[in-house]
Amino acid sequence: MLKIIRTNSENPDFIALVRMLDADLAEKNGEKNSFYTQYNKIALIKHVLVAYMNEQAVACGAIKEYEPSVMEVKRMYTLPGQRGQGTASQILAELERWAMELGYSKCVLETGRHMPDAVHLYQKNGYAVIPNYGQYAAVENSICFEKSL
Repeated sequence: MLKIIRTNSENPDFIALVRMLDADLAEKNGEKNSFYTQYNKIALIKHVLVAYMNEQAVACGAIKEYEPSVMEVKRMYTLPGQRGQGTASQILAELERWAMELGYSKCVLETGRHMPDAVHLYQKNGYAVIPNYGQYAAVENSICFEKSL
């Protein structure tokens, strides 16, 4: 059974999963990875989830404030062997619940156009494509989404 805990960015399992995520993204993003890396620091993230299956950390995700009523979904990752089982959707739903509990009314996020599994995950969970925001505004490789909570 999947167990999801709320923690912060100091959690060692979160740090380990993010290292795997960063390695995966470096491979997929190639030479453009350094642009994205500057926006994916994990220091001081207060709202982090780690999912465990049989005591092993298998997935993570985080939210951080983007603007006063909006949380940004960050650092979503599921171990390859755990994919296709709904784990990422469960993490996303719990992040949304947490954001609502904290008084936020919307979530936004960015992912790569070359990451069809991520795009599908967000679309099937009710996220709509929006114009690229903030630092991603002029990045044609990025696709941004939002969802009202």
